[in-house]
Order: sequence, then structure tokens, then C-alpha cells
Amino acid sequence: MKRLITPVMFSTVLFFSGCGGSGNGELVGVQGRAKYFEPQPYGMAFIPQGHYTLGPSDEDIAWSQNALSKTITVDAFYMDETEITNNEYRQFVYWVRDSIMRRTLAKEGVDGFLKEGEAYESLDDDKRPLNWNAKINPQKDETQKEALEQIYLPENERFFGHKDVDTRKLMYDYYWVDMKQAAKPGNRYDFDKKQYNGFAFNAQGERIEVKDRSAFVLHDQVQVYPDTLCWVSDFSYSYNEPFATMYFWHVAYDNYPVVGVNWKQARAFCVWRTQLLNEALAANKDPLVHNYRLPTEYEWEYAARGGLENSKYPWGGPYTRNSEGCFLANFKPLRGNYADDGAARTARVGTYQPNEWGLYDMSGNVAEWTSSAYDESSYRFTHDFNPDYQYNARKDEPAVMKRKVIRGGSWKDIEYYLRVSTRAYEYQDTATSYIGFRCVRDYLGNSIQ
Repeated sequence: MKRLITPVMFSTVLFFSGCGGSGNGELVGVQGRAKYFEPQPYGMAFIPQGHYTLGPSDEDIAWSQNALSKTITVDAFYMDETEITNNEYRQFVYWVRDSIMRRTLAKEGVDGFLKEGEAYESLDDDKRPLNWNAKINPQKDETQKEALEQIYLPENERFFGHKDVDTRKLMYDYYWVDMKQAAKPGNRYDFDKKQYNGFAFNAQGERIEVKDRSAFVLHDQVQVYPDTLCWVSDFSYSYNEPFATMYFWHVAYDNYPVVGVNWKQARAFCVWRTQLLNEALAANKDPLVHNYRLPTEYEWEYAARGGLENSKYPWGGPYTRNSEGCFLANFKPLRGNYADDGAARTARVGTYQPNEWGLYDMSGNVAEWTSSAYDESSYRFTHDFNPDYQYNARKDEPAVMKRKVIRGGSWKDIEYYLRVSTRAYEYQDTATSYIGFRCVRDYLGNSIQ
């Protein structure tokens, strides 16, 4: 399970005596810089830099040829010890819900829900930061109650009269910088002409002219609530209605992996998690800045192997049972005896033993999204140092261009998909009852220091 270690981030200012402001004419670098120290993030495992042989460590499906052997090197990073749980993802959903409520109250003329000050006077209300200290209390405040009626389901859509938030309105606007587009030679700033040249693509895949740096700041909007009906739609002639109505919100499933989240929602969660941490650090005047993201498929396989170079599974040796005959992961053993491994569907995260690097459920339970686009031949053309292949598909492009790599296999998959080298894919706008995700965070500096 996740370790209850609260990270304490601090900075120590290192002064050099005798150098003075000018450094006595010597090259001493900029003085007064903070000494950097980063404790291990809460709930994450450290994955050291290293190399491994990418691809099959055992037999492969005949003629698949989508996972050829290749030696690569990967930088150090942190990875969530477990898949993101329902309760962790619910924090994201509640944050979006509360931000929409605060913005709605501000638009309806209720004071106190936007930050005040000279820095925000020139900004429109839509762009002014929210005041998270103001309390939302529609039960006691009639003005708030009336203003927030638009957030809830209309009366004709309510079940048994329950006044629930309309999850269709839980939309998250987010931004990210596309470094790969900015790094293209044709998109660089031309210092001779004092202008940018070239063309880029926005988040919707539309071609735009590069006039300034804003062309590389991409914006998208995504509905954040999980597709709870996936439990019913994924299986024909199968009774799964209790999971559709209970799995995401009931406290009994708080520590189960979140499902019903598509690739775009998982990416948005990473952006939100990055914002959540960095704003907290900024409030404490801490200069550290961190970035959460989905792992590349190459990072995922490296982490899943746990330092065991030629292992077939995260736990090592060639079998799915231990010496006592117990299954080592949650999958579909034998010929459909789903419950023989201890869980007929998903299991609580951390139920099975971790690999050598402290990562749970890298095989089984739920398959996991990666940031990588799926291409059968990508192992041939990607670099051997931190390989990465991403593609931002346009809405009008064929479905084959919207494939994203998933790894690890799930509770409904046979043994083959549990192997650390097995590649599979799903479409980026598809949510299922057997795909979740976990985040990674870059390690700053060299891990051998």
C-alpha cells in the first residue's frame, strides 16, 4: 500500500564568503542560489536510471512483430506505487466541481469568489483566479442556492428526487506546452528577420501559423467524470449494473483503481495534479517546480521489470503462481475462472506483492494508459535514449491514428497480456472498465549523485 510519508521540501541558501558581489573578477557563477534537495514524493517509488533490453523475454504471438528486441537507456523518474484510485481521482472531480461553482457564483454577482487586488484589475472575470477561501454554503445562503441551481440536474432528470450535480457540466480547461513542435527548426525564432516562421498544430489538430510562442501553448477541454456505464456497455448479456451505479462513488471502492477514464482524461488529471502541487509550493514560496505526466510505454516496461533484465513478469520467474499455488496477479486464469486469483473483477490496489522497485499491480488488476501513440513499427524508428513516440490526432483523422499504448493487462485478460513486454492499444477517446492509469514525475538531476 502507499507509504504514509509526508514530504518536507526545504531550501538552504549557500553563501560564499570572500567573493563579494563581483566575485573578485573570478568566474564563480551566480551567488545566492538555493541548494537543491528533493525528498521522495508521497505515494511514489523511485525508478533509477538504467538500461534494459526492450521487447519479448519469452515466446511471442506468431508474426505479431510489434515488440522487437532493442537495448535502450531510460532516465530516472518517480512512479506512483499503485494505480490512481477512485478516491484520488474523486479529488480531481471535486476540484473541478468546486471551481465551476465558484466561477458560477462570481458570474451571478455573488462577491468574494474571485481574488481581489491590483494584479487582477485588468483581467476579465473569466480569467481572474478563484478565491478558494470563500465558503460555498447554498443550504444557508439563498443567493448562492438560487445561483447554483444551474449546476444540478433539472428536475425531470432526477432519480427519486435526488438533487445531484449534473456531471455533464464538469468540464476541465487545461493548457500544456508542446516542446516537440517548438523545437522543430522551421518553428524557431528567426533572429535575422525578428519573427517566427513555420506552422504548428493546436490541440484539435488544426494547422495554425506560428506568429509567437503562444502557438505552442495548447488548450483543450475535457469532461472529467468517469464513464460509469462502461461496466454495462463493455459486456453483452452480462449483469454489471451494481458496478455502474456504485463503483466510482461508494466508499467501499475508494481504494480500488479508477476505471472509465479515457486517455485524454488521464492526461488532464496529470496537468491538474501538476498545478495542484506547484501552486501549493508557490504559496510556501518554494522555488521547486514539478511536472506529473503519463509514462511513456518504454518507461512503463522498464519500471515493470523492476531491474530484472530477462523477467517475463514483474515478479520475475516464468509462472503466474507462487510456490504455494496462489496466483500472483489479478487476471483471467484458466478458462474463465475469474475469481480463482482472489478477485472476480478489480481488486484493491496493493493487494498483490510489489515488484523489486516497490510498484504494485504492474501486471493485472487494470491495464494502464501510457503517453505513447501506438505504431507497430515504433521500436524500429524511436531513439535508443529515452525513446518516445507521441502523436496528437485530429478529430477528423481515422481511428487508427488515435491509438494509444496500454500496458500490463487487466482483471479480464488472459496471461499473455500480463507479460512486461506485451503491447496493446486502445483509442484515446474510449473509456473502459478495465483500463486505469498511474502518473510519473521527472527526477531532477543525476540519480548517481
